[in-house]
Amino acid sequence: MFRGFSTVSIDSKGRLAVPSRFRDRLGAIAGGCLVQTLNPLDHCLWLYPLSEWELIETKLAALSDFDKQSRRAKQMMRGYATDCQLDAQGRILLVPELRDYASIKKQAVILGQGNKFEIWSRQSWEEQRDLWLEQGGNNDDEPSEPLKGLSL
Repeated sequence: MFRGFSTVSIDSKGRLAVPSRFRDRLGAIAGGCLVQTLNPLDHCLWLYPLSEWELIETKLAALSDFDKQSRRAKQMMRGYATDCQLDAQGRILLVPELRDYASIKKQAVILGQGNKFEIWSRQSWEEQRDLWLEQGGNNDDEPSEPLKGLSL
């Protein structure tokens, strides 16, 4: 399980250093083999260990191409999925198309999300986080059924 928040720099070649606390685990469960793709719900990236991505691909394959939302999710997630490898310094290269999609330039944040990481531009994350926090107390929407049962 991956959890936690880290701020990282992006070098001039578009490489991101994965925080050291995650590197050993990624090496153990994925041999350093990862898959990056776009998050079709937010303007950020998802980074999966290869073994976790293979589970996602199985789930995507089970979706019908005759359902428009399913087809779009497959097109976005599989279409932009890119294999990457941790280098000897624990870095990965974020492909330019994905960096552009997520507006990642010099600073990024990595959020552990259980089976994957989210990678945001630092500015986009701070803006989105602040918006969500503002809306938290002013949102009249009823919590979803799964959220209603969550006890924190």
